Amino acid sequence: MAKSDSDGDTRDPSHGEDDQVTVDIDSLTSSIESIMSQNLIMSDKCCIFRVPPILRRHRENAYIPNAFSIGPWHRNHPQIQSTEKVKLKYLKRLLSRESKSITLKELVESTREIEKEARSCYAGPIDVGVEDFVRLLVIDGCFLIELFRKDQDIRLREKDDPIFNMSCMLQYLYHDLILVENQIPWLVLEHLFNKTSAKQSTKAKETTLAHLALQFFANIFSSNPPNTDTPYDGTKHLLDLLRNWLVKSSGNDEDVETGWELIPSATDLVDAGIELRVSDSEHRSILDIKFNNGSLEMPSLLIQETTEVIFRNLISYEQCSPQCTDRITSYAVLLGNLINSTKDMDILTSSGIITNWLNPEEAMQFFNKLYHNAYLKKYYYLKLHREVNKYYRGRYPRWRALLMRNHFGTPLAIVSIFAAATLLILTIVQTIFIITK
Repeated sequence: MAKSDSDGDTRDPSHGEDDQVTVDIDSLTSSIESIMSQNLIMSDKCCIFRVPPILRRHRENAYIPNAFSIGPWHRNHPQIQSTEKVKLKYLKRLLSRESKSITLKELVESTREIEKEARSCYAGPIDVGVEDFVRLLVIDGCFLIELFRKDQDIRLREKDDPIFNMSCMLQYLYHDLILVENQIPWLVLEHLFNKTSAKQSTKAKETTLAHLALQFFANIFSSNPPNTDTPYDGTKHLLDLLRNWLVKSSGNDEDVETGWELIPSATDLVDAGIELRVSDSEHRSILDIKFNNGSLEMPSLLIQETTEVIFRNLISYEQCSPQCTDRITSYAVLLGNLINSTKDMDILTSSGIITNWLNPEEAMQFFNKLYHNAYLKKYYYLKLHREVNKYYRGRYPRWRALLMRNHFGTPLAIVSIFAAATLLILTIVQTIFIITK
C-alpha cells in the first residue's frame, strides 16, 4: 500500500528514483544529429580490416600473430614484445649501411608527411597518437624491407642474425606477415624502400620491392610459383600483393557468369571417367583451372602449416574489401566441392594436384571448413562446373570407366581378357576352316 506524506503526495517505494529521471530530448537529438553528420561511408583508401567475428570464430589463431606485430593493432600482445628488439636491430643495420645517404631523422620526417594518408588505410580505430604511429611505421616498415633484402642477398646477413640463424623465426614470419590485421600500407613500405635504396643492394640495380617480397614468399602456394614479372601497380599491402600475384597470373575473367551449381567430388568424377591431372605448364597461378575433353587440369597446390592461414586471411580480405573480387573464395569453394573425404584427398595427391605435408584427415577437414560463412557475389568457376557436370552426366565416360575398373583394373585381368579374346578368335578361325574344308 502506498504511503502518504504530509502534503498528501503518495509514491510507490518500489519505483525508487526512476520517477525522478528526466531526459533532455534536445540534447539527445543533437547528439544523434552530430553522429549522422560524420562521414559514414568507408573511404576508398581503407584496405586493412578487422576480421569479422563470423569468420574469426572458425579458427581464432589464424588471424593472430605468433611473434611479430606489424602495424598498430597487435602491438600490445605480451608474446609480441620480445621481437621488438629484432626489428630495432634490423633498422640499425639498415641505417649503418645508408648513413651517408639517409638518416633516421630524415626517415621520420618524410614518413610524418604521409602519416594521415597511412592512417586512412585502416578500417577501424587506431588508438595511438601521431608520434607513436609514425614511430611504428618507420620501425616496422624498415624491418620488412631489410628482411626482404637479406632474404635475397645472403651477403647482407650478419653472423649473429636472429632471424636467418633460427628456423623458428622464419616460420613465425611466414605466418605473421600474411595476416589481414597485421599489415602496414604499401605506400609506407614503398616510401621507405625508395628512401633507402641507394646503396642497399650490392648489385648494380636493385629489383622492385614487390619482386623482393614475392621472392620471400615464393613457395607459399606451390613449388612452381607463378611469375613475378607482372607489374603490381596499386598494391594496398603485403597480403594484397600476394592475392594480386595469384589473380593477375591467372586467366581472363571477363566471361564470368552469375549463379551457382555444385560439382561432384574427386572420387565421383574419377568413377565417371573424368581424369584429374596436374597442369603441364609451369609458373601458372593455382587459380588457372581448365576442363578439356574429359580431363580436369589444375596447377599443383602445396598444403603446409601456413596454407590454411593464408587462405583464411585472403578470404577475409575479399569479404571485407569492396574493391576485391571473390577469386580466392571461389577457389576455396571449388576445392571444398572436390574434397569430401580422405579418399578424395588421396586422389588429388596421387595425381600431383596437391602436395600434402599434412595428414589426409587434417587436410580434408581444412578444405571442408575453409569458406564457411563467406558470401560469393560471383562464382568464378561456374562455367567450369557446367562443363564438368555435362560431361559427368554422359553415359559413355561412365561406361568406359566401369569397364576399365572392372575388367582392366589389374595386369592379371588384362592377361585373362587377352587370353579369352585369343581363344575366341582361334575358335572362330577353326570353325570357318572346318566349314570351308
